[in-house]
Amino acid sequence: MSYFSHLYCSRCEKSFEVNQVVNLCDCGSPILAGYNLTGARKFQKEDLNGRRPDMWRYWEMLPVLEEENIVSLGEGFTPILPLNRLGRELGLNHLMSKDEGLNPTGSFKARGAAAGVSRAVELGITEIAMPTAGNAGGAWASYAARKNIKSHIAMPRDAPAITATECAVAGASVYLVEGNIADCGKIIAAGSEKYGWFEVSTLKEPYRIEGKKTMGYEIMEQLNWDPPDYIFYPTGGGVGIIGIWKAIREMEAIGWLEGNKRPKMVVVQAEGCAPLVKAFQEGKKTAEPWPNPQTDAAGIRVPRALGDFLVLKAVRESGGTALAVGEEEIKNSVQKMAEKEGHFICPEGGANLAALEKLLQQGVINNQDRVLLLNTGAGIKYPETLSFELPILKKEDRL
Repeated sequence: MSYFSHLYCSRCEKSFEVNQVVNLCDCGSPILAGYNLTGARKFQKEDLNGRRPDMWRYWEMLPVLEEENIVSLGEGFTPILPLNRLGRELGLNHLMSKDEGLNPTGSFKARGAAAGVSRAVELGITEIAMPTAGNAGGAWASYAARKNIKSHIAMPRDAPAITATECAVAGASVYLVEGNIADCGKIIAAGSEKYGWFEVSTLKEPYRIEGKKTMGYEIMEQLNWDPPDYIFYPTGGGVGIIGIWKAIREMEAIGWLEGNKRPKMVVVQAEGCAPLVKAFQEGKKTAEPWPNPQTDAAGIRVPRALGDFLVLKAVRESGGTALAVGEEEIKNSVQKMAEKEGHFICPEGGANLAALEKLLQQGVINNQDRVLLLNTGAGIKYPETLSFELPILKKEDRL
């Protein structure tokens, strides 16, 4: 059974019934899923033994009440890869990467789509709509298609072309917008109001975050319930980092994590779009919109995150930090990871490695710290990230 018991506002804490179809609270803040954490203490770590190797192994802590409503393509339980060669080069004894690029649709967005579409099925929703920088659209379109739910998706015209194709091939109505993701959001909000679509924009519905939080459960289970010292997360809308932190708090409440050790959460953004980094450095609880956001890492090109206050709270509660990196650093890190470890990561994942090197140089991280980098997508979905001038041989040439 699921211990999903209620919905509540993340700011004013107003409660909502579990079967209400809701987007934001009246105060304009995101609504989150709540659980009967006292009852959930009956759910033991040992209960996971022999379960399906996907995110639904944690069904008791997910917001789907009837198992028949689960929509799955096999998402979750992605591997944690030791990065021994790269770690030695950097002077780290314990460096790891969790590879979310191995999810269906090639990114961690599959987790949020699986939870969100499953809940949409349970609530009888037949049409969804969202703005996206790319990967989220591909994931939601694919999962929606699996249950004959119509999807309407707007993305910036300069988003990766492969993701627009991914949405269209799944039957979504796709709109390319001359503008950034905030402009796409305005178009989708207006369309949703006019046509009655259920808007599934980042944190404008309660369930995407629940799928993302399973990364936190997996990390702890895969590391034998011994949290790493640092988790690096490339942050745009921030749902992943909010979700991981929510999972950690839930695991503490139900007795799965003992002691006072918590991972320090590290927000990583691009220098051309770093609203959360700026807010963190200035000691603010919310972020100002970033003017003219620029970065090739489309997933973190978000000028203002609706859940900015939740991201900043998670970083501060964990004792973590936030920093921004440059475009060349991102590209160099993508290539370095592939050359040293055979691990072709996305640009957002490259930002993590660049940020790690900065914190090592600053002496914030030492060689005994256990560091986990979250690679949020497959590098092969970003063919334009790196380019090489390769030699062309005639068929009669020999090496």
